[in-house]
Amino acid sequence: MGLELKKINQDDLELIMNWRMKPEVTKYMYTDPILTMETQLVWFNQIINDNNSKYWIIKFNNAKIGLISLNNIDYKNKRCYWAYYIGDTSFRGKGIATILECNIYDYVFYILELNKLCCEVLSFNEKVISIHKKFGSEIEGVLKQHIFKNGKFYDVITMGITKDKWNNIRKNYVYENIKIE
Repeated sequence: MGLELKKINQDDLELIMNWRMKPEVTKYMYTDPILTMETQLVWFNQIINDNNSKYWIIKFNNAKIGLISLNNIDYKNKRCYWAYYIGDTSFRGKGIATILECNIYDYVFYILELNKLCCEVLSFNEKVISIHKKFGSEIEGVLKQHIFKNGKFYDVITMGITKDKWNNIRKNYVYENIKIE
């Protein structure tokens, strides 16, 4: 399919900034930021020195289409959180989520050797909740009225999958292995 994950670099900051301010992207995020190149540079300098997070640009046939990250990597307790978005919305609905999901599970469990991958999803984002469930993540809880956004409170669904579960079910999925820088 031509999908790969490339570490973000300073040249990606303007593109990421523009994606993060798109209403169709921020709709599913905790914040609706007003970003500048200065704030992007501060953020970039924080994450490149953070051993507990990893950020990649999602590339499809050499086109930069989104961002994926691992956060709060806890090597002691062997768990982390992940999130991603397709910033170029013309690439949504093309099966990219399946490939990303399976490859990030493999990366977390077999490269980083962690035991659990977690995520949080705004409760109205039923499509993403469904995708995560399809590949073995389970709902572990609901954080009631957890995010206040645009004058309204939203519940957050917490989800997770363990290495044992992925080991037991990964043979049920056919997916392309992608390059993760």
